[in-house]
Amino acid sequence: MTDQILFSRAHPNIGAVVIGRNEGERLKKCLNSLCNELDYIVYVDSGSTDGSVEVAQSLGVILLSLDMTQPFTAARARNAGLTALVENYPSIDYVQFVDGDCEVQSGWITKAKDFLDSHPDFAAVCGRRRERYPHASIYNQLCDIEWDTPIGETKACGGDALFRLTAFQAVDGYRESLIAGEEPEMCYRMRQLGWNIMRLDAEMTLHDAAMTRFGQWWKRNVRAGHAYAESYALHGNEPEKFRKKETRSIVVWAVLIPLIIILLTIIEDDFISLWLIYPFQIIRLAFQYKSKLDTFFLGLIYATSNVFGKWPQFMGIVAFIKNYADGKQGNLIEYK
Repeated sequence: MTDQILFSRAHPNIGAVVIGRNEGERLKKCLNSLCNELDYIVYVDSGSTDGSVEVAQSLGVILLSLDMTQPFTAARARNAGLTALVENYPSIDYVQFVDGDCEVQSGWITKAKDFLDSHPDFAAVCGRRRERYPHASIYNQLCDIEWDTPIGETKACGGDALFRLTAFQAVDGYRESLIAGEEPEMCYRMRQLGWNIMRLDAEMTLHDAAMTRFGQWWKRNVRAGHAYAESYALHGNEPEKFRKKETRSIVVWAVLIPLIIILLTIIEDDFISLWLIYPFQIIRLAFQYKSKLDTFFLGLIYATSNVFGKWPQFMGIVAFIKNYADGKQGNLIEYK
């Protein structure tokens, strides 16, 4: 084992699980940011061919290579990583999950641990994830806006978060069949048991979306639609009506409104002007987002993405329904 993890860090009861596939230099930055603070790190690789395995081995972290003949999901990788972490280091109380394309910011783990230590009713804590290169493309900029969610108690966290091990085990971890949206779904189950989730006003991770093409944006929205539909199918009939609002919005804007306009236009040509509801919706949202994003231009970009993203999201819903009807698990939808 390398010298990097021979001496004890400041957090002997915290371990980390990193998942990745062909992340290259991003993975190296990710693991180095954790090695600076933690002794106990597991990297779960999912069929990388770019030297990621060798990078992990060189840094002395525990390496776990998933059997790729079995259906792959990020949820499955995280569960497998935590199992290996607990088997090797049974004294841990908290686990920091990190995606391999993220770099953990200095001081984050201390702030997160201090919060969970003093708030025993909280299952998880997350902070501010930022894009490393937000101006490299409009798609990266959209991701950076998406990550900037409100500070305070929240309903869910993302892929980067510090979890209390007992809360994680109480819900049997991530639902491995989900191809996306696994964190909000697990947080939902935690909240049903009385646990809470917090987002701190603190820098947590730098993320590298590496999104430069329209096709990547499209696939990412298809994946989001699939996640909403699958989560709604699981919990939509429960009191919180989990993901009902998001799923309904997609169906209304991508299918119901266009269908009504088309039918009315068949009756009377003048109804074609109803298509203006879409630019009006974009402008309305742009003004709404302006206060958060500082400029109307950014608000306009974000609003345009949210409105036009309903169509690829609906394709994700259709894909889920087809798989559900066939009794099959959906295939992973990757945008990188």
